[in-house]
Amino acid sequence: MTGQLLQFTPPRETREQKRARRELIRDLERAIRPERASRAERALPEPAVPGPFGPGLQQGGYWNLASAFIPPHRATSQHLAGIYPFVADTGIGHAGPVIGADLNADALWHFSPWDAYADTSDRGAFSTNILVLGAYRSGKSAVVKTLAVRSLAFGHQAVVPSDAKGEWVVVAEAVGGTVIRLGGGGTARLNPLDRGPRRTGSSDEQDEQMVRQRRAATLISLIELTVDTGRLTAAEHASIHLALQRAVEHTGGEPTLRHVYTELEAIATSKGAKDADLRDAATGPRYALRRFVEGDLSGLFEDASTVAFDETAPMVVVDTSELFARGDLVARLTQVCTTAWVQAVISDRNARRTRYLIREEGWRDMSSLPALQMYQQWLKLSRHYGISNIVILHKMGDLDAVGDADSQERSLAYSVVGDIENKFIFRTNQQSAADLRARLDMSEFHVEMARQLRQGQFIGYVGQYAYLVDAFATSTAWEYQLFKTDDALLGDKADAGDILLPDHRSDIWATRTDLEET
Repeated sequence: MTGQLLQFTPPRETREQKRARRELIRDLERAIRPERASRAERALPEPAVPGPFGPGLQQGGYWNLASAFIPPHRATSQHLAGIYPFVADTGIGHAGPVIGADLNADALWHFSPWDAYADTSDRGAFSTNILVLGAYRSGKSAVVKTLAVRSLAFGHQAVVPSDAKGEWVVVAEAVGGTVIRLGGGGTARLNPLDRGPRRTGSSDEQDEQMVRQRRAATLISLIELTVDTGRLTAAEHASIHLALQRAVEHTGGEPTLRHVYTELEAIATSKGAKDADLRDAATGPRYALRRFVEGDLSGLFEDASTVAFDETAPMVVVDTSELFARGDLVARLTQVCTTAWVQAVISDRNARRTRYLIREEGWRDMSSLPALQMYQQWLKLSRHYGISNIVILHKMGDLDAVGDADSQERSLAYSVVGDIENKFIFRTNQQSAADLRARLDMSEFHVEMARQLRQGQFIGYVGQYAYLVDAFATSTAWEYQLFKTDDALLGDKADAGDILLPDHRSDIWATRTDLEET
């Protein structure tokens, strides 16, 4: 075949135009059709003299058959698109801020969990929550900061209940947000038992029930983390609930950890028959709360809050980096307190606000069975409250710190994380491959792809579709300097001058190979 003819038929044409088009087609076909060979030329060659290879064949000889004629292919423009299938994806759409470049569609990748949830097509999502998972130095923190900062222009806000590394402080200050610093000689104090604002439209009974459940779950989580056994008996649970009830009554509905501690002490030292069954059970919880009232955590969480949550701020960050330096137990206790305080404020579905709740080291919020159950309920109700929980993990194995092996707590923790439908999977190591297949039901192809991702690249699961995204391809020098987290490790080498800005071609993307985690 020496040529092909592509025919595009106009939607409307007269009889004369159709006749002229057909004449033109015949002329073009005659032009590209090879000249017809003569009958003698088309005849088969005479058989050769019989030789050792059989009649009609000689060594080095062959039948010189006439060339076949293949007519031109005719198809509409719609069908011609199927000649090259699977080359480019249609993309996720254009709703929300730009997060990076879609390497499959060779286009910008936009994402907003609220827009994805509102999308009723097959590309929509069924939840507003996001799981961010990847190894160290894979670019998780920078991508989450990119999503949070670029979403501010779309009217969304961001809240970091516990900034363990202090890396969100500079981001909040750069965008005009609010920073609450705990520890380090500061005077800020948070009461994890704050009732928070009244839910719009809820009855008195509904509001009291939600506040009571949140306070009880917070108390039990704090005490279970502190006691040696890690589990509370039924009598200890009863003593905590009784002390909380009395503290609420004696303070006019504004209890603190100090008030609960005082009530537990009263129960443990009571001589009356009314508290006889709970007298011994109150001793353990009382000593657990004593750490907040008189121990190394005093001055932070035991009394009324000295700071208020600014609901109008674009970003609110609770800086707990000074407390996290005191050890893992202090870090987990701090995260439970700060998360409970933040949730009490932002869980109002009729406030008409949309916020990212960024949970660094998300497994620390799953310290006990009550905390896990509250966590699961919070994730389910997040879309009603306008919340997008961003749970950040280094690997699925981080959840092994929750409960004992084969315990109800650990199984529930894996179930809670696995149910998050929107997932950003960054580079993982060989040891995490089995967990990705077993816990997240990822295909073998995607698991292998995750092992080869470069810094800032991730596999984004949104609803039923997966996308390969390079987030650093659209980063600016200002964002890079703002989002980098490797100053302490690299010092002056982490300079914006080393950035490679993206080329317009799809095979060249900006990367930083000498940084730890941007």
